[in-house]
Amino acid sequence: MVEAKLFIGSDRVDKSEKGERRSPYDGRVVSTYPVCGTDDAEAALVVAQKAFENAKKTPLSQRISWLRDVARRIEKEKELFARTITDEIGKPIMFSRIEVDRCIETVELTADALTHMRGETIPTDATCSGKKSTAFWRRIPAGVVVAITPFNFPLNLAAHKLAPALGAGCSVVLKPTPEAPATAYLFAKAFIESEYAAKDALSVVYGDAEVGGALVSSPIPRVVSFTGSVPVGNIITKTAGIKRVSLELGGNAATFVEKSADISHAATRCAFGAFVNSGQVCISLQRIYVDASIYDRFAEAMAKETGKLKVASPYEDDTFMGPLINEEAGERALRWIQSAKKEGARVIAGGELVDGMFAPTVMADVRDDMAIVCEEVFAPIVSLVKVDSFDEAVKKMNDSPYGLQFSIFTNDLKMTQRAMEEFECGGIVVNDVPTVRFDIQPYGGVKLSGIGREGPDFALEEFTEIQSVVIF
Repeated sequence: MVEAKLFIGSDRVDKSEKGERRSPYDGRVVSTYPVCGTDDAEAALVVAQKAFENAKKTPLSQRISWLRDVARRIEKEKELFARTITDEIGKPIMFSRIEVDRCIETVELTADALTHMRGETIPTDATCSGKKSTAFWRRIPAGVVVAITPFNFPLNLAAHKLAPALGAGCSVVLKPTPEAPATAYLFAKAFIESEYAAKDALSVVYGDAEVGGALVSSPIPRVVSFTGSVPVGNIITKTAGIKRVSLELGGNAATFVEKSADISHAATRCAFGAFVNSGQVCISLQRIYVDASIYDRFAEAMAKETGKLKVASPYEDDTFMGPLINEEAGERALRWIQSAKKEGARVIAGGELVDGMFAPTVMADVRDDMAIVCEEVFAPIVSLVKVDSFDEAVKKMNDSPYGLQFSIFTNDLKMTQRAMEEFECGGIVVNDVPTVRFDIQPYGGVKLSGIGREGPDFALEEFTEIQSVVIF
């Protein structure tokens, strides 16, 4: 069991009241954390404001060494990090280990990105009203950053905020998800205990809406970076005030399986994309639009591939799917299925509990007016919708308030080009699922799926300001 600590700057602060995190798999206490209030949030922000004056002056070479040292520290304790993720959120250990590896890559990629963060010269005499000078623009640290992270990737999504924000020379107050306090604590500890750390540049406070609200509404932060639900993102935009706000919100990921596609490959990958991490991913495959001419064959293949997935203890090395984050999530998933069945859909795989865990579920004969495809499910449920053409598929895929990532399975180059032109989303994947994300790429959505982009090179833009300089 890991005892998470409160960090107000680089100092651990003890609190008498402790909270417990219980495993969603077996209910045992797997971590404890200090119960924080708005006073802790305010104290952390005050320290961060003072720390920024030093952090922004820290040599770039030191910040790069800092990130590389953090990556090394995590590498040395990979199994501790992976076990803590599995303990706190029930993610199968195989995927927890992958998340740790991705976190290390994200931190290292950010260190690399810092070496080519550039500005450029400006020809101020290019117009008649101009005048010859030495002029340029550069990027400077934005200020204090509030980072709020979710449960589904409690380590790597924190890395996508902390590494570029601290690497850019900002100070940060992290409020991690209440479901994974120890994971965040271990990660923050790696930063704070590094010999290259900027003093007090990172604080960690725990809590839910009240603590988050105090952080977001304070006049101290310059940037709020949030990953989570659309309703909370909407609250943040209304309460943040004049700040830069970066939001990675919900999704309703979809794919089109076109008649020229490799059906076996598409079914195998769609089963992975729909059910990895128990469907609790913003880009979990939720909607599969299938050309009518291959619909029955694809549905059969999809049900078969889904049946191969192992649902069991998250501590077994070959488990693909473990428990949902809590009982409420399972109850909500059952309601989705019951609603769809009443509206005429059929369950062709799953749809039940397996040893107390929700089985990966494939719904067939789903219509585009059913709630199960109109809203974000965030559970291991995927819906098959029959379409007669690409035009029908793209219209239905785009008919959503979300636009994070879409994909298409096809061997038709012209169809690929049309998808690139007509899909309304932040990311497009060809011949794989929209659940594919490489940490080096820009990641983010359009419409209600968010504002801004993650990925080391692109996150650095979120955590820096452009400053123009003119010298006569």
